[in-house]
Amino acid sequence: MSDLLTYAYAVVRNAEGLRETTAPLRGVADSPVSLVTDTGDDQLGLVVSHVPGHDFQEDALKQHLEDLEWLEAVARAHHGVIEALAERTTVLPLRLATVYLDDNRAREVLEAGRTMFAERLARLSEHVEWGVKIYVEPSAAPAAPAVPAADLTPGRAYLRSRRQQQSVRDTVYQAARKAAERVEAAGRKHASDRVRHRVQQGLLADAAGAVGENVVNDAYLVPLKRCDGFLADVTHAADGLAGVRVEATGPWAPYSFAMPLDESGGAAAAEGAPP
Repeated sequence: MSDLLTYAYAVVRNAEGLRETTAPLRGVADSPVSLVTDTGDDQLGLVVSHVPGHDFQEDALKQHLEDLEWLEAVARAHHGVIEALAERTTVLPLRLATVYLDDNRAREVLEAGRTMFAERLARLSEHVEWGVKIYVEPSAAPAAPAVPAADLTPGRAYLRSRRQQQSVRDTVYQAARKAAERVEAAGRKHASDRVRHRVQQGLLADAAGAVGENVVNDAYLVPLKRCDGFLADVTHAADGLAGVRVEATGPWAPYSFAMPLDESGGAAAAEGAPP
């Protein structure tokens, strides 16, 4: 058995000049990127490189996925390849760390899924992904006017302060729901699809440098011709809503709207989202 495995980045339309685009690219583990084509239909291609088996075999990969520094390096290399491809052709991004025993196995999976991949690429053509996050920051909302507490015991004054704080939080969360409704309306107007992701908490939120609590984390598939209108509506979704912030990121290749390859052929170990 070879000590190298085939790492797959994306299924693509085999557009003119694509091989020339992939030739100078370096992927995960600084490995050269190449194109594996479907022998029955050279309009489809699987973009791959070769990575050390000792890092990407199942047991080693499980350990590496606990190493945030290693994971970030792989994610950035993976994303860099996909972004370069997206400038040239329609891309169906694959999950991070999708690996196969060799190029022949990767080609077999590509050929087996030929119809599904072609349909999915057609759906994603001329579309990009935009991420939309909504944050609440109760401390940024105006507090209720203070009421003299000279005639209150310390205990009653404390309880009243807590009630006022809770009232502010409730108002901010209601405002966040209003912002979410506005974003959803923009999606219905401009986007082709939406995916709801788990909100960012803990280490993910810390790594992203988030300020405030993330309460909405959605992805929208938007036609290129509708991006300006979508962004204009999303940008104003928090207007007049104290303590609420809406953040749009992109455009990305459509990570959230792609489908993983048949996992019987390789290991899809983590969602391929933009770093």
